[in-house]
Amino acid sequence: MAFSQRTTSSFSSSSFGEKKSGRTVGRQYQSVVIMLLLSLSMIGGIGSRLAYLQIVQGERNRELAEDNRVLLLPRRPARGTIFDRNGEVLVGSRLSHSVSIWPIALPKENADKREVIERLAQILDVPVEEIDERLAQSSYNLNKSVPIARGLSSAQTTALAEYANQLPGIRVEAEAVRNYPRGDLAAHVLGYTGELNDAELETLKEEGYRLGDVIGKLGLEKALESQLRGEWGGQQVEVDSSGRVLSIIGEKPSISGQDVQITLDLELQRAAEEALGDTIGAIVAIDPRDGAVRAMVSRPTFDPNIFSTRITQAQWEQITKNGYPLVNRAMRAYAPASTFKVVTATAGMESGKFSPDVVLQTYPFLTIGGIQFWDWNNAGFGPLGFRGAMAMSSDTFFYQIGRGVGEKSLQEWMHNYGLGELTGIELGDEEDKGLVPDEAWKRQVLDEPWYLGDTINSSIGQGNVLATPLQIAVMFAVVANGGDRVTPHFVMDEEQDPQQWRTSIGMKPSTVKVLEESLRQVVTAGTGGAVNDPALPPIAGKSGTAEAQPRKSHTWFGAYGPYENPEIVVVAFGEHSGGGGGSFAAPMVKKVLDQYFGVEQKEGSTTQ
Repeated sequence: MAFSQRTTSSFSSSSFGEKKSGRTVGRQYQSVVIMLLLSLSMIGGIGSRLAYLQIVQGERNRELAEDNRVLLLPRRPARGTIFDRNGEVLVGSRLSHSVSIWPIALPKENADKREVIERLAQILDVPVEEIDERLAQSSYNLNKSVPIARGLSSAQTTALAEYANQLPGIRVEAEAVRNYPRGDLAAHVLGYTGELNDAELETLKEEGYRLGDVIGKLGLEKALESQLRGEWGGQQVEVDSSGRVLSIIGEKPSISGQDVQITLDLELQRAAEEALGDTIGAIVAIDPRDGAVRAMVSRPTFDPNIFSTRITQAQWEQITKNGYPLVNRAMRAYAPASTFKVVTATAGMESGKFSPDVVLQTYPFLTIGGIQFWDWNNAGFGPLGFRGAMAMSSDTFFYQIGRGVGEKSLQEWMHNYGLGELTGIELGDEEDKGLVPDEAWKRQVLDEPWYLGDTINSSIGQGNVLATPLQIAVMFAVVANGGDRVTPHFVMDEEQDPQQWRTSIGMKPSTVKVLEESLRQVVTAGTGGAVNDPALPPIAGKSGTAEAQPRKSHTWFGAYGPYENPEIVVVAFGEHSGGGGGSFAAPMVKKVLDQYFGVEQKEGSTTQ
């Protein structure tokens, strides 16, 4: 009891009963006050920050939270279908699968994220760096998926499904992929599609294109991109922190691209492909009445289907190892050789310096400026008029016409026929202008004056004159339709007046008559006998053989029919094929004419 009292007394005196000095008064409350002040300060700071975040930056922070909660899942539109003139499908779409990454749903730890990307790269058989680059290009925009690969194989799709639990953030979806059911048929006309490269994306992003978008790269796929493309759609979805979809907020259906019907005739195109075979060169068939392209073939060729998905290095090497197959030789310029004599004959008659009935002596050669310019048979053909000279393709006859009219008249009519300029066809980006050489060009390019010998060479389509098979087809169409230059085209519009595709080049009816009769005589009595078949309607045409030393010559043949009321022009060209135009190229033209006019083809020899 005494112990307890002493203890209590001691506690009381020390805690409450002790008299305080001036230095110790209030010190026992100092720590309490300081803690109180600190608490008030912290609460005030937090409150101020909350007020700032809610009032000043509230809208911005709500947007950021919304971006992390709401994702936009884009949906690619199906491209429009391309049909031939009879409604046959030339280009369509097939079902495939693509894979993309949701950056928001990738693992947060870098090591885990790296494991996902490496597993995806292994399944797709693409370098990890390629996927990293795609993600970097997207700047890891959390509310958008990043496209990684298209056209997945069934094995890849299955593997991605099997490893789905180990691939968070990886999205596989069905999509339409471009399909060319005829393989390489009309490949240069139809073209192909592929993903945007960096340069294209930079140029086209203002038009709504995005990373991983697919565009036309060549041919009509490129030329008609705006019609075929369609409009993107997609879904807005709410996701949780792991990227799992909680609900669909909104949806906008994608709009398919427009279908397009073109002027190609599938069966005529197939016949032209078979006629050209493995020959490096081209065949063009157009309607001389309105310029509609019925067939266009170029060799070597390619299968556009391989570009619809990711092309491998081995595939690219296979495509490019054989003579530039992506080049459309129907629109590449070459020396037109004796087909060009149509232009020289026109200049001769239209200049007034040579009447339609003129007769000139032909020779083994002409000596001009000390140089001998030989006729192709090294003998000449005696006296000839325009009809006979065209039939025999006499060089010395046309040398005299060229010399008589001069280079300026010759060049004027070259331009009138459309040489040296684009034809106006939809594939203008891939078309050569050819070349109408003149003195200004020669001084600029070769640093030489124009000589009379240049005019002589030009008069027979040699020297520096260059023209495409398509331009030569347009040239023949001028004669076939009575004097109008046509604009070749692929897109059909049955409501349009065919006359809108025609422009008169101002030839006199007498000139047209002589040209028609001359080209008919080529077939009946000259170098075009290969198309002189009684099973066909009467045909008119012209051969050409262009020197291309030291390599083999180029060969040409152009024809139209029926002679009285022409419906079709066909031009065949063999690049370094050797032989003569009448013997090598004319039989190709005949096969196309046989198909057009419904003639059963038969084996047999051809004439020169």
